[in-house]
Amino acid sequence: MRDKFDREINYLRISVTDECNLRCIYCMPNEGGCDTYSEDLLSRKEIVEIVQAAVSLGITKIRITGGEPLVRPDIVDICRDVASVKGIKELAITTNGLLLADLAEPLKEAGVTRVNVSLDTLQTDKFRRITRRGKYKEVVAGIRKALQAGLTPVKLNTVLIGGFNIDEIRDFAELTRKGDFEVRFIELMPIGECVKFPKSAFVKGDVVLEQVPELVEVGESGVARMFRFADGKGKVGIISPVSQHFCLTCNKIRLTCDGKIKPCLHSSEEILIKGLHGEELYHTMEEAIFWKPAKHVDLSYGYQSESKRAMNRIGG
Repeated sequence: MRDKFDREINYLRISVTDECNLRCIYCMPNEGGCDTYSEDLLSRKEIVEIVQAAVSLGITKIRITGGEPLVRPDIVDICRDVASVKGIKELAITTNGLLLADLAEPLKEAGVTRVNVSLDTLQTDKFRRITRRGKYKEVVAGIRKALQAGLTPVKLNTVLIGGFNIDEIRDFAELTRKGDFEVRFIELMPIGECVKFPKSAFVKGDVVLEQVPELVEVGESGVARMFRFADGKGKVGIISPVSQHFCLTCNKIRLTCDGKIKPCLHSSEEILIKGLHGEELYHTMEEAIFWKPAKHVDLSYGYQSESKRAMNRIGG
């Protein structure tokens, strides 16, 4: 369906947990940060019921997120149930990759079409620094298994952080020359833990083109401006939610793991749908979509998101 600003809303991101097995410095505190108790989580049955209502309202694309969705014991069953809902054309999942090696094939068999892996560095020591835990080699193993399972193109989500990984931009981009990858560079957004970061940490997405000027623009894919090497197999995307807002073309809504619709990532507005069924669920979601805000606040250093939740409690 279309919202009041005539945007077609066909994309739903579903967080299935706010728990994570990493503690990335820009996302979560070293301890805690997970506030949803197991009894408050949406059940597998509730998720499917919400997806069915969403499809009846025009949703065709679903992304499963967290926290880290693969820590949820029933994640494969959730994906299988969601994929079986008639009208879903694409089911993707975003993960940090730590558990992906064992789950890539089961997820593919369950109906997941592709994965996004969050990866902010290609260096072992820096990986440990930014995640505070976890092993880089486990993520690499997960990516390899995802490629073997056919969850392609594997998208690598890399948050640009000044003073941390700008020197690795070319290394990430080079992965797309021969590999079936889409490396997506994402501007750091002032939300959650990173609002404490210095101004130098927030860099514009165009720094990618400064570092790799031979990239050729090939159009857009969703919110990403797409580029590629002339001899590249994969693609490079630049997502600029801070320097180049894309609110006027936003086509998504989000569902939190405790059952609230967030029509806009950076708004404080949340609509509770957990516990609703039938016509009441349908009409509440319909209103949430129709009244989706025109745009979010002007994000920039010193002007942070109005969301009351950190990213792990919203879903990336």
